[in-house]
Amino acid sequence: MKKSELKKRTFGKLTGVLAMCTLVSILTACGNTGAEQKNTNSNKVQTTSTAAVEQKKEGDKIKPADLPKAMLEGRYESLYSQFSPSFMKHVSLEDFSKMGTEFTSGVDQFEPFTNFKQNGNNWHVWTSPSADKGILVAFDENESIIGLQVQHLTSHPETDSSYTNTEFSPPFKDDLFVFWGGTNVLANYHYEHESQRYAYDLVQLKDDFSFEGDPSKNESYYAFGLPILAPAEGTVVSVVNDIVDNEPVGVMNEKEPAGNMVVIDHGGEFSMLAHLKKGSVTVKVGDKVTRGQEIGLLGNSGHSSEAHLHFQVSDGKDLFTSKSLHVNWKDGVKPIRGEIFTAKP
Repeated sequence: MKKSELKKRTFGKLTGVLAMCTLVSILTACGNTGAEQKNTNSNKVQTTSTAAVEQKKEGDKIKPADLPKAMLEGRYESLYSQFSPSFMKHVSLEDFSKMGTEFTSGVDQFEPFTNFKQNGNNWHVWTSPSADKGILVAFDENESIIGLQVQHLTSHPETDSSYTNTEFSPPFKDDLFVFWGGTNVLANYHYEHESQRYAYDLVQLKDDFSFEGDPSKNESYYAFGLPILAPAEGTVVSVVNDIVDNEPVGVMNEKEPAGNMVVIDHGGEFSMLAHLKKGSVTVKVGDKVTRGQEIGLLGNSGHSSEAHLHFQVSDGKDLFTSKSLHVNWKDGVKPIRGEIFTAKP
């Protein structure tokens, strides 16, 4: 894969794999799971409709928490009846049943991994006891299924258990929500790429929403303009400060995937803080920074679908060719997708 292609695939897209409409392993209702959704699969799928599906009663709905059990019991027609109309256009009942039957073979149960609400949707992730298979589903406020992904999971135990020598503090003052973060691809879509395996994408939520008002405006997003801090003392080795913030929100800059950013050398471990607001960076190359020092404001520049912070630590200055390092956070916290990352003093 070319370096430019890797950048496009891994940077800043909060909708991540759920923005895909791939049959067999990934199913999604493109257009309903966030501020920015696109159909990236040109395959056309015939929709299967049955009388049972059309006449499904409200009281017969399968609750979100019971979805894995329903799949294991082979209740695919009932589940399919809860697909949103736009989701049904992308997959037939026959294909869904075949995919689910093959995927759940050999599994007795799926255990809850994370569950969260964001922008009107309810997300659930379950994993098998051996953590080699996972299910991610997005429900709307009416408990219609608007996105579903099944995934064979891989792990990298050697690097998963090895952390940075530097202890890092949260690079923000306000609590942020972990949209991507963790050690499997359902928790963190960066995980499959060695150069960004332990990266985080962080937004701010209020009442389970990341914005209020016009969703096309950057200023509507709670994260836009938040102060961003140096996570530990070090020396600034790279700065970008002139990239225009994306607007309308959802339009992304693929030519400058990281957008405005600061890279800090912490003695051979390099932190990167990306998608900053244009003109907000207050440091320059060569500056010595202290832990907690403000270095800029959070923005929506680069390959970013809404205002959020991309944070990672790597073993080299060029973070696209270096290896991502598992972050040793202060107080031993290990934030994962769906959790609030609290900024402690």
